[in-house]
Amino acid sequence: MANDKTSNSILVPAPTAWPFILALGLTLILAGLVTHAVVSIVGAAVLLRAAAGWWLDVLPEQKEEAVAVSLADLSGIQVTVSSSPVERIAVGGVGPRVRIPIEVHPYWTGLYGGFAGAVAMAAVAMLFGLIAQGSIWYPINLLAAGILSSLSQAPVEQLRQFSEAGLIAGLFIHGVTSLLVGVLYAISLPMFPRGAGWRSGLITPLLWSGLVAATLSWINPTLDARIDWGWFVGSQIAFGLTAGWVIARTAKIKTLQTLPLTDRAGIEAPRSEEKPGL
Repeated sequence: MANDKTSNSILVPAPTAWPFILALGLTLILAGLVTHAVVSIVGAAVLLRAAAGWWLDVLPEQKEEAVAVSLADLSGIQVTVSSSPVERIAVGGVGPRVRIPIEVHPYWTGLYGGFAGAVAMAAVAMLFGLIAQGSIWYPINLLAAGILSSLSQAPVEQLRQFSEAGLIAGLFIHGVTSLLVGVLYAISLPMFPRGAGWRSGLITPLLWSGLVAATLSWINPTLDARIDWGWFVGSQIAFGLTAGWVIARTAKIKTLQTLPLTDRAGIEAPRSEEKPGL
């Protein structure tokens, strides 16, 4: 339905229930962490379906509906004009609104930060192994026990010994997780107020440690039974501070937030006729 200057209607975004369904899916995923894995699986299916439905509501073109407007109903309304000036809130400034970054770190810098953080975390973990068990292989084998059955039931003496399979598995788990978290740091750091990056290096590892503590019993029972939480949290903080420092020192690039969503996503959508506003 066209919305031209002679029309008595305006176009507004069509209502959708997908955001609420997506929130339900996320709630089920988190509820499954403390109840049963099946609940999380159902939540993941709901979340993916809701994400696809929400995506199709806005791409390649946003769904809209016409709302009738009667100018006759407004003819008798007296509008009071105020002489008070309107205070403009600059994007990225301090104020009551959400801070929208106008510059962000390139996502590839998260890989550098993740690698640097992985080295720092590994150093703390191996220091723990030397002090607590007299072996740098102990924390590596504990981590690898999550996917290696040969180490999941191994005694402490075996965990202190070098294991080629344990080293490969431990490096894989540690490396992939660190790189992924590093990319998340690169994405999220520009959203923090200026000067708050180092605080995120302390707060985020604490939140991550809490999540690990709630799920470790079924992810890696061997590590859960023998983990030293003081050293674990310390290694996470070492990762957060190191990765944050490396990423924060990289040059930023300007965002494309002023462009339409289809242009930012690189989607070639058919151009509709211009729709004048109110």
